[in-house]
Amino acid sequence: MKKTCFLALLLFAGQLNAAPLQEPAQSRHQADNRSWETLDSKKLNLRSASALIVDSHGTRIYSKQSDTPSPIGSITKLMTVMVILDAKLPLDKKIRITKQDRDLIRLTGSRLGYGATLSRGNLLDLALMASENRAASALARTYPGGTEAFVRAMNTKARQLGMSDSRFTDPAGLDAGNVATARDLVKMVTAAATYPLIEAATTRVRMEVRPYPKRGPLTYGNTNRLLKNQHWDISLSKTGYINEAGRCLVMQAKVKGRKLIFVLLNSFGKLTPFGDANRIKKWIERGLSG
Repeated sequence: MKKTCFLALLLFAGQLNAAPLQEPAQSRHQADNRSWETLDSKKLNLRSASALIVDSHGTRIYSKQSDTPSPIGSITKLMTVMVILDAKLPLDKKIRITKQDRDLIRLTGSRLGYGATLSRGNLLDLALMASENRAASALARTYPGGTEAFVRAMNTKARQLGMSDSRFTDPAGLDAGNVATARDLVKMVTAAATYPLIEAATTRVRMEVRPYPKRGPLTYGNTNRLLKNQHWDISLSKTGYINEAGRCLVMQAKVKGRKLIFVLLNSFGKLTPFGDANRIKKWIERGLSG
């Protein structure tokens, strides 16, 4: 009997050493909330018309016009790629760029000329990291049912995510009818972050593709310049711009060890969203170090 009790005690002690008690998630959440309460929003002067920063628990750290719907430009492409991935279409399928993929709204150009051929996976990458409009259009055109069915699927996905103040009208974000609130975009970024391909593509700094068999490679760079900054730990990002939307940026990144989502909309000036993101980062770092 004594031997049995002794062995039981040894086993219990071993379990304690092998699996130390974990801090409950609720306690961590409460600790984070206390940290955010120390931040003084009056010290944060952002140039973006709309902004929202939330932590991994969904707690609002900073909010400015976050419930006002506005055009979102190429932020739209996050939804585009989610719809393609949800459809489980073969990513190695070769897709040819045609005249149907040209931009008739803004008349923007592209290095993907008619006849350029890339895999669906490559087009996904270019749409996300380089914001390639023809890549996004080709993805929608080759969706079962074509572009019209694709846009319906985008709006269905938005409803499933609870994006009640959002609407999508084209796959590239060229139409000002693509609108959302910052609050809805937090939901979209949260969903997009569950797709490893999206995280990888949106944080890739450079990429080479060969869309023409008798020519050399084309090199594309990411539209988010913060990815080149070693002081940033970014796990997902997307930029956007049309005249009606201004400069936009959404990101998921760690600051002071905490995973945050940044939504910055309708900034004037090409570098303003990046400047605002840096201002937010410094505001949090200084506030939590004080």
